[in-house]
Amino acid sequence: MTLRDRISTELTAAMRSGDALRRDTLRMATNAAYTVEKRQGRALTDDELLAVLVREVKTRRESVEAFRGGGREDLATKEEAEIAILSEFLPEPLSEAELQALVDEAMAATGASSARDMGKVMGWLAPRTRGRADGKRLSEVAAQALARVDIGSHDAAAGQAIKRTAGH
Repeated sequence: MTLRDRISTELTAAMRSGDALRRDTLRMATNAAYTVEKRQGRALTDDELLAVLVREVKTRRESVEAFRGGGREDLATKEEAEIAILSEFLPEPLSEAELQALVDEAMAATGASSARDMGKVMGWLAPRTRGRADGKRLSEVAAQALARVDIGSHDAAAGQAIKRTAGH
């Protein structure tokens, strides 16, 4: 069953059960996908539909922050409920340990050795974590790992320089 079929089935079930929030959230997601399809002139693949859902969740997370900042807890709660509904259609999120392991694997695969290699690492990670990890968090973990490697190489280089100057 494709992702589109799952959403359609759930939308129908929500209509029949009278669950207005679920119905409206799934309709918004379906409409967002439809808009992208019209722009591209073709039907979306499951991966592309997943990207649309991820974007919808991200938009709602930003809205939650804005609503909380503006003292509108009622709207923030509604947005969080919508996130929960959309999250049912997303793959299982990666744990911190899995995220760290993937970053380590990316650094090894790309030969990354400093913060300048962040683009290479993120380029390797993006297709492997799509829909399963927040890009902002992924970037933080990658930056920390690259900083550790970078500092380690600077410390080693400094140690070599000290040995060379001490020998003269």
